[in-house]
Amino acid sequence: MHIINLQKNITIALPKGRIATSSLALFEKICGTDIKFNDRKLVSDYKKFRFLLVRNQDVPVYVEHQASDLGIVGLDVLEECNSKLVRLLDLGIGKCKVVVGSPKYNIIDTTKPLLKVATKMVNIAKSHFASQAMAVEIIKLYGSIELAPFVGLSDVIVDVVETGSTMKQNALKIDEIIMHSSAYLVANPYSFYKKRAEILAISEQLSLLINHKE
Repeated sequence: MHIINLQKNITIALPKGRIATSSLALFEKICGTDIKFNDRKLVSDYKKFRFLLVRNQDVPVYVEHQASDLGIVGLDVLEECNSKLVRLLDLGIGKCKVVVGSPKYNIIDTTKPLLKVATKMVNIAKSHFASQAMAVEIIKLYGSIELAPFVGLSDVIVDVVETGSTMKQNALKIDEIIMHSSAYLVANPYSFYKKRAEILAISEQLSLLINHKE
């Protein structure tokens, strides 16, 4: 693997938290240097690279509006926002699942005329239940989704899980896996056209790195 040198400036939006840490570790290897965000700053520059720290759900917005050329974001987020970004590479980090969950000792009554579903992933939930020809009422929540079935707000939830331990702790079980997700490297279509050589070089180096090839 070669240390990458760019001819054009490339801005990359990273999601705050664990995926940003894992992503920066990959970029540190292809850049051959440490990359840090100092003093709680949300921008870090290194040569032709500029890294931005943003909320996970906002990464596609930054990339779509070309505030960044590239982004790293979960497949679940891309599917939820119906993103038209160029999907370059599955980085294999930030692995999780989008699942249907319900109270541990309950059986989902699929004969109900209307199933109530609490979720922050409205589009994924709608698409999933539509594919099963089930009538649902989607109730959008922004947090504490596990609480919804126990207070009568919903029959089931659709949520993101990593190990499933949080659901178990809240007496919930996984009834169905809707999709598996991991973090993807994505590009703005116009940036991909204008900076194709640089973007493909980054993607190729990351691919070599995550596949342990030299």
